[in-house]
Amino acid sequence: MIQWPKSNDALGTVNRGNPCESGLCTLCSSDCKGKCETWMSSLRGRKMLYPRNFGNITSGSGNVTSLGLGYHALRIQGYAYGSNGLSEGMSKDADDCVFTNVNTETVIGNEIKAKCRVPIMTGALGSTFIATKYWNSFATGAALCGFPIVIGENVVGVDRDSKFSRGKITSAPELDRRIDVFKRYSDGYGAIFVQLNVEDTRNGVAEYVIDKYGDEVIIELKWGQGAKVIGGEIQVKSIDYAIFLKDRGYVVDPDPTNPAVQEAFERRAITSFARHSRLGATDLDTVAQVRESFMKSVAYLRSIGFRRISLKTGSYGMEALAMAIRYSADARLDLLTIDGSGGGTGMSPWNMMEHWGVPSLALHAKAYDYCKILDDKGIRVPDISFAGGFAREDHIFKALALGAPYTKLVCMGRAPMIPGYLGSNIEGTFYPERRTEINGNWDQLPATVKSFGKYPEEIFSAWEDVKQKVGADEMKHIPFGAVAIAGYVDKLSCGLQQLMAGVRKFNLSEITRNELFSANRETERETGIPFLTEAQKESADAILKA
Repeated sequence: MIQWPKSNDALGTVNRGNPCESGLCTLCSSDCKGKCETWMSSLRGRKMLYPRNFGNITSGSGNVTSLGLGYHALRIQGYAYGSNGLSEGMSKDADDCVFTNVNTETVIGNEIKAKCRVPIMTGALGSTFIATKYWNSFATGAALCGFPIVIGENVVGVDRDSKFSRGKITSAPELDRRIDVFKRYSDGYGAIFVQLNVEDTRNGVAEYVIDKYGDEVIIELKWGQGAKVIGGEIQVKSIDYAIFLKDRGYVVDPDPTNPAVQEAFERRAITSFARHSRLGATDLDTVAQVRESFMKSVAYLRSIGFRRISLKTGSYGMEALAMAIRYSADARLDLLTIDGSGGGTGMSPWNMMEHWGVPSLALHAKAYDYCKILDDKGIRVPDISFAGGFAREDHIFKALALGAPYTKLVCMGRAPMIPGYLGSNIEGTFYPERRTEINGNWDQLPATVKSFGKYPEEIFSAWEDVKQKVGADEMKHIPFGAVAIAGYVDKLSCGLQQLMAGVRKFNLSEITRNELFSANRETERETGIPFLTEAQKESADAILKA
């Protein structure tokens, strides 16, 4: 098993816990005082692209990418000549071919296009309490930066203030709040998705959303995700709330209405309850039935007015992957998100998260193969988003290149949540009266933050950029977590520009699989990406033999 280093001396970053391939700790805590790369990037932005103590040091790579199968074992090409995809009006002169002129915008969708300033989107931020607590930061940051955000499953069902009539939702204040926060700061870039699972479908969430928001929202069907295979879950510590959720129709474990369980709760032998969603498609036995059911679901959503529909699928095997791609193509969906094993933002069963499903690189490599089969048959492939353990700009580039030309976005689950926590913690130290409301965890700034300054304008590299965008008067309403997200996205977008300039591609649409090579033979075999000394071998031989 590959052991990822806990610190990077060149960048001055340190992981509090055990790091995974993404560079995040396996357990990311909202009260963390630093200093992983994503945490640092939230404050310092693009400065985190470079080694620290410039002028007094030299630095060299300590990364080993030749072992094992994973995105780490893909390396990025570089070219010594040429330029492709320059914006209109630019020449191939060296003064125009600079990385700051790289265009990182992308577009998704069929009938209605969604423009994105950067090729990322959030994972589904649903009924987990951490999504509720920090939503203002997440949604404001996504809107200001111009990338899509997903409201995950069960938000309506777990909301104690939502109202139902005859089993269908009539009032959904938490869902409305989430949509309205994004809309307040959206300037036409990005998009907001609302996800459906079994309970959401029963509760009439789709009908509520289309009646109130129409084309402003993309509706997302959900087959699964990379963290778990049994549906979403949350943990609650109140027996009254657990009974409320059971009455709402959820599976709650252990059963809070069982007298023995109630007695155990009273005696503190049981301290919490897990609320679970249900498995979908349990009444279907064949592939043909799955297709028929799926197409009926899409047809119904279109019949009530949805013009933008997406699908999120998890790390099932090859049959389910093929079904997701083919059925999404047949239904002309706007986006298909394919989530590899290992990720997750909630409280997924740990060993399920560790051992179920297909890891990201293998799943995504096969997704490309399946998309190409359809493309070669003349079938339009849906726009694709890859998910599953991404946090850095090199991850974004590799995922886009591996799935090119079908991959338009990279879905990031945990990483963009970190600046939301961090900003809220910092805001709570400056405004103690807001600390409870914004879920700040700190009483005072830790040394890791003080090293960057005493005031928000010093601490956040993106402060002035956000202020310029929204205006000085509106700035007092912007969550610090959103400012931190802007800093993190600045680092990602600038790093992506640099990588793209290195492969001489100045527009995302120009990226191909040729921009990658494999660092070991196992990765070459699984992805079809040539081993690094085999890539461009024919051209090299021709030059030498001329």
